[in-house]
Amino acid sequence: MKRTNMWTKYNAKQLKELEAFADNYKTFLDNAKTEREAIDSIVNEIEQAGYRELNTLIGKNTKLKKGDKVYSVWMNKSIAMFQIGSDPLETGMNILGAHIDSPRMDVKQNPLYEDTNIAYLDTHYYGGIKKYLYVTIPLSIHGVVVKKDGTTVQLNVGEDEDDPVFFISDLLIHLSGDLMSKKAATVVEGEALDLVVGNRPFVIESDEKKKAEKKNTKLTDGQQYAVAYEKEEKEESGKVSGAVKRGILGILYDLYGIEEDDFLSAELEIVPAGKARDAGFDRSMILAYGQDDRVCAYPSMEALLGVKNLKRTGCCILVDKEEIGSVGATGMESKFFENAVAELMNLCGDYSELKLRRCLANSCMLSSDVNAAFDPMYAGQFEKKNASLLGYGPVFSKFTGSRGKSGSNDANAEYIAHLRSIFEEDGVDFQMAELGKVDVGGGGTIAYILALYGMNVIDAGVAVLNMHAPYEATSKADIYEALRLYKTFLNKAGMTNM
Repeated sequence: MKRTNMWTKYNAKQLKELEAFADNYKTFLDNAKTEREAIDSIVNEIEQAGYRELNTLIGKNTKLKKGDKVYSVWMNKSIAMFQIGSDPLETGMNILGAHIDSPRMDVKQNPLYEDTNIAYLDTHYYGGIKKYLYVTIPLSIHGVVVKKDGTTVQLNVGEDEDDPVFFISDLLIHLSGDLMSKKAATVVEGEALDLVVGNRPFVIESDEKKKAEKKNTKLTDGQQYAVAYEKEEKEESGKVSGAVKRGILGILYDLYGIEEDDFLSAELEIVPAGKARDAGFDRSMILAYGQDDRVCAYPSMEALLGVKNLKRTGCCILVDKEEIGSVGATGMESKFFENAVAELMNLCGDYSELKLRRCLANSCMLSSDVNAAFDPMYAGQFEKKNASLLGYGPVFSKFTGSRGKSGSNDANAEYIAHLRSIFEEDGVDFQMAELGKVDVGGGGTIAYILALYGMNVIDAGVAVLNMHAPYEATSKADIYEALRLYKTFLNKAGMTNM
């Protein structure tokens, strides 16, 4: 298969567009380190582009027509966006689907404790991570605390230059002999990923002077010294025992009105602190947290915003919980997307259960999810001719899963041929790859879930180095070409199954 290095094909105008798009993408990453933050950023942008909220339209029984733009947010963590096309919805949609959750650590519901005058937040990691990569690096806290009266308090601490950051401690190399002999999976245990949040005890000195103790003449001078030492030790212990935790609770109450019990109804995520940055002397790459899968989510959204006069209705789904199996009310296995399509068809005056089924079965989808870029430092884990290369365009994966394609959607040849045709027509380049050697491992996406409706689905995303690490690397050229590919897909895909 002939591959094209994207940097060799762009003219000066396209290179300027590429850099502008990369800058916008980095801003998105900085503002969207959690699913909730991603949804907030997305809604702010799409509403400016004329998108209207589905529930509001339902409440007013607003009739929809070609060109109308609609969105539906589910539990502040997932979103479906639609641009109505000229063809009946029954004939299918063109769907771009990505996920906006990323591996991280979540704060437990009873998290704050103190040990030896250090205050910690207890955490539970989320998704597949190499736990040892998260020790010693600057970390930030993002999320919400919902109080009993329904008030929602938003936290974002550790990103501004004046903010404090947090960290997970590591054992010094001088004492790590036993640790260094462990397997990487157990060098840092999950229960050791506790966040250091303070060290200063909260102490209020009393103005009352201490009364002088009368000497006990029955004791020797040495015994008198021992008694005085014991008294001072008890006074000091009384002052500082639990005082670091109390100090942290006082700060949280002063800044946010949060009490300790409010952790019970909190969703706080621990993520790497710092902004997305250009990488390399040539600034050809982006290094940032959370690019799996926001590197596909952002161009998917922007592609839908950038097309008009669609024949088939265009759709972009950005969902939560993919990193833990797409489960729960905000994961792709939820019925929220199907319900939104049903409501959309109803407002278009064309709903029936049968037509909904036909719509979903006739749809074409790109499951916009990342692939592992070939890494020469770890070449033995890849089969090079079937691996994705950084800078060679978005990656199509006919199947994912592991080993014998377990848990995979396996796209059919007819659908791939259809896509090849429309991308060649628009001069859009892509590559096809698998995720590492057959018996080495594997991974999954949301593709198989949409395929349950009978629609044509294939994975199509951006190649990533350092996948699931605190900082992941992508090529600006791949991101820009993904935008071009997604636009062509929305405009020209048209294969149906019925």
